[in-house]
Amino acid sequence: MHENPMHIFSGGRHQQLAIEIAGLLKTNLGNSTTTFLPDSEIHVILNEVVRGHDIYFIQPIARPVNDAIMELLLYIDAFRRASANKINVMLPYFPYARQERMARGRESISARVIADLIESQGADRISFIDIHNPAIQGFFKIPVDPISALGVFCNYLENYDLQNSIIVSPDVGRTPLAAKYAEKLGLPMTVLHKRRDSFSATRTTHMVGEICGKRPIIIDDMIAGGSILNQIDFLFENGVDQPVWLAITHPILLPNAISRISADDRIEKVIVTNTLPLPEPAKECSKIEQISIAPLLAEIIRRIYIGESISSHIILS
Repeated sequence: MHENPMHIFSGGRHQQLAIEIAGLLKTNLGNSTTTFLPDSEIHVILNEVVRGHDIYFIQPIARPVNDAIMELLLYIDAFRRASANKINVMLPYFPYARQERMARGRESISARVIADLIESQGADRISFIDIHNPAIQGFFKIPVDPISALGVFCNYLENYDLQNSIIVSPDVGRTPLAAKYAEKLGLPMTVLHKRRDSFSATRTTHMVGEICGKRPIIIDDMIAGGSILNQIDFLFENGVDQPVWLAITHPILLPNAISRISADDRIEKVIVTNTLPLPEPAKECSKIEQISIAPLLAEIIRRIYIGESISSHIILS
């Protein structure tokens, strides 16, 4: 028997995921309370003893993003002050990941700020899924688990007839990961090249690979305002004549993206995971299907707890 008890907690942003994970590990979710005070301050308290326990704190950074980050930091502080043995932060969606470098002079590297905050508060380990730039793991001095949802998506897609399908990488940066999807599913692959004009605007410039007569399956790490949907225009202008599927890990899904998915007959299916809760309008869209990453995270937690390797679930791209 492990000498330090396992204890799973969650903040208030997406407790359903944590409850599902706890159930798979045959344990109860830890008892804690988050209170949003009238002046917008946040108060957190642990309602049970965690002294000497190995904590696994599951905190999807759902909107409002900055409130969720503050809640995370306060919980890490509470665990540390309550003498927890290890504080393992399970952060399915890592915030500010698109701000991981200085693209222009005099701008903040926001992802580094988030990493510093989490580490300085006392986290012992961090795990995240399909981060926008894998190099962000280098922002930490503590152990980092860059987990991939590739296996979850491939297991789902293998239930369908994928004949005449093709994996589409939405940009050059996703090419190594797209290649792993193509290899695992036995499909060809094509790569789109895009340029980002602003935070909210991108344009596709050209494509490498033959796509005519095939059903595109676009893979990516996140969908927010729907810039990826602009690539559908490019695909159909360049020979695609079958409805598009998208397999995207993090469903940020701002209202304009949801309305575009609902209205565009060229989009047949958008598959996302539950790293984030679906916005209410997205739940009403029959094209959007959410699959669970709880079994994956439960297995990662089990292996970390008993000291087994998790390398088979880590994809370096």
